[in-house]
Amino acid sequence: MPDTARRTALAFAITVGLAASANAASPPAKPWMDRSLSVDRRAELVVAAMTDDEKFRLIRSDFGLASDKHGVPEGAVSGAGYVPAFPRLGLPAINETDAGLGVNKPGIDGKGAISLPAGLATAASFDTAVAHAGGRMIGGEARGKGYAVLLSGGVNLVRDPRNGRNFEYAGEDPILAGTIVGATIKGIQEQKIVATTKHFAINDLESGRNTLSSDIDPVALRESDLLAFQIAIAHGDPGSVMSSYNRVNGTFAGEHDWLLNQVLKQEWGFKGFVMSDWGGVHSGAKAALAGLDQESAGEVFDAEVYFDKPLRAAVASGEVPKARLDDMARRIMRSLFAHGVIDNPIPTRPTTPVPYDADRKIARDTLEAGAVLLRNQAGLLPLSRTGQSVVVIGAHADKGVLAGGGSSTVTDVGGDPVPGLQPTGWPGPVRYHASAPLTFMQKLGGKVSFDPGTDPAAAAKAAAAADVAVVFVTQWAAESFDVPDMSLPDGQDALVAAVAKANPKTVVVLETNGAVKMPWLDNVGAVLQAWYPGSGGGDAIARLLYGETSPSGRLPVSWPKDEAQLPRPTIQGAGLYSKAKPADNVDYNIEGADVGYRWFEKTKREPLFAFGYGLTYTSFAYSDFKVDKDAKGRPVAHVTVKNTGKTAAADVPQVYVTAPGAATRRLAGWSKVALKPGASRRVDITLEPLALARYDDAGKRWRVAPGSYAVKLGRSASDIAAEATVTVDESFPVVKAP
Repeated sequence: MPDTARRTALAFAITVGLAASANAASPPAKPWMDRSLSVDRRAELVVAAMTDDEKFRLIRSDFGLASDKHGVPEGAVSGAGYVPAFPRLGLPAINETDAGLGVNKPGIDGKGAISLPAGLATAASFDTAVAHAGGRMIGGEARGKGYAVLLSGGVNLVRDPRNGRNFEYAGEDPILAGTIVGATIKGIQEQKIVATTKHFAINDLESGRNTLSSDIDPVALRESDLLAFQIAIAHGDPGSVMSSYNRVNGTFAGEHDWLLNQVLKQEWGFKGFVMSDWGGVHSGAKAALAGLDQESAGEVFDAEVYFDKPLRAAVASGEVPKARLDDMARRIMRSLFAHGVIDNPIPTRPTTPVPYDADRKIARDTLEAGAVLLRNQAGLLPLSRTGQSVVVIGAHADKGVLAGGGSSTVTDVGGDPVPGLQPTGWPGPVRYHASAPLTFMQKLGGKVSFDPGTDPAAAAKAAAAADVAVVFVTQWAAESFDVPDMSLPDGQDALVAAVAKANPKTVVVLETNGAVKMPWLDNVGAVLQAWYPGSGGGDAIARLLYGETSPSGRLPVSWPKDEAQLPRPTIQGAGLYSKAKPADNVDYNIEGADVGYRWFEKTKREPLFAFGYGLTYTSFAYSDFKVDKDAKGRPVAHVTVKNTGKTAAADVPQVYVTAPGAATRRLAGWSKVALKPGASRRVDITLEPLALARYDDAGKRWRVAPGSYAVKLGRSASDIAAEATVTVDESFPVVKAP
């Protein structure tokens, strides 16, 4: 070729090459940013524009904190997970944070956060408005601190009071738990972030959680733990579901095709994405084909990053279809579009200050709605604001209130007033919220003094000198371990016994993970279950004790007398420092779907306190109970509730249903009714069809059998005030998945 021609050809090639390079580097038109399109179409469009490298980067998050593997990733705001931005596509970085009860890392404003009380307290409110408000609060704080995904929405059932994570959950009944958590999820996502329902599924013990197999008949699983998830997902529409660590009937939950593909995505129609728990991935191709969509922080917590090189190889070989990779990416993007993360950019620097004071009041109100008055002999409570001396004893009540441990622990914006408590390492540190009951009681009461409770004899002497003694006791629990028994630790039973002997007008305030043994119960005047009280806990406890508000919580769990009443009296390997090997398998077929109050009814055992139980500072009467059907054929219970006492308060009439031939009743509906003294209200309670139904495994559907159903109005699961029947015939519609 002549030099002139060569030069011309070279110039043409360079021009074409530069043009092609410019086109490759220039951003696409970004049609997925068109808000008039459906979220499904927007997700399809952006995934179609992605390179394979971008897809593989989207389906795995990095650990957002410094670790022994790396420092804080560039662009991360120090959270549980981080996916970097895709500037070419106009997609922002995604920061994730642990937040069972509140945001647990400082975020972009560098401050602490506000913690709700334990999830059991929210469930004890029996009030979806309370749950919704709490969800909006923690969702708003998460957004204000730079997080787009909140790892909040725990709905594992409480099958054992010793489970270390019970405080994160919503009780033993699947309909109550699913309804409450669904309302929380809805509140979170109204703040334009993604909520994560977890831990899917039957992660109901912490001992050996990474290898333990939860063994249970699939139908019983559907009618218990899965039903709670089904209802929560139907009511809350979470953007994400987190698979659990444990195995289910021998298969890891993150590799469980039946759970993730068949039930969650196909039968329930879940359109979001499934993320792993941190350290919960064991394969690339197997997990992806089973329905796992995103690996969480695998570079730190998994044996390798399975959703990078191993999965790339599986896609290249055809073991995993390219369409599955696209589906994984599409599901993630759909949730980010659907819940407003893309269209409402998460702040990368502080803009509007987080309203900590207002949020603390929401936390306070949640505890006031969910604290449960278990005992109140001779009207000892409420305390008198004048002419009554009170000594407050124990549990650092002069400084704050206890929090549960593990990833859900919130560093309070007010700091930790009791630093250095053991364990300081994982799953600690043990934290307190700076909301001291003593301080608030001194504001409301007259003469209020304090004794640390470290010496039972000194505490008894202080109690004898006061009109009333209020003893605070605690039980710390956390993820990664179960407590070995139901006893209060550190000699606190002896403290209560000594104080009660010195002064029969003793009030015990429990700050615990749930039910504990109370050998001193008959010797004290009052007991208030305050769960883990949260950032507004001290204020709420004082207001409840002094009658500024009347307790209205009802137990979302049965309260056993002791471990002998449980389906499994011992937990192998339980205890924070236990050297015993955890069990390889746990047999949940012992109780199956008959969890909690249904277990007690089935085995004819009487708990210390029944599910749904709770006292208040007034009395309520029920009348004119009846059951009929609405226009759609659904049973509806009607009852008139009257406040017959002298104090404004709220009641929770509960409706239980027993199907023809069934051995146990099921909670089918309830209502929270606030009434002034002498006031009454007619209440209509539509019964949840799934409470009447059984799962038909052969037909793969929920079915309500025709016949006569016993309907009982209860103050609790065992305190029945009235009964009626309702007949269901063959015309009753088949119950479909919500």
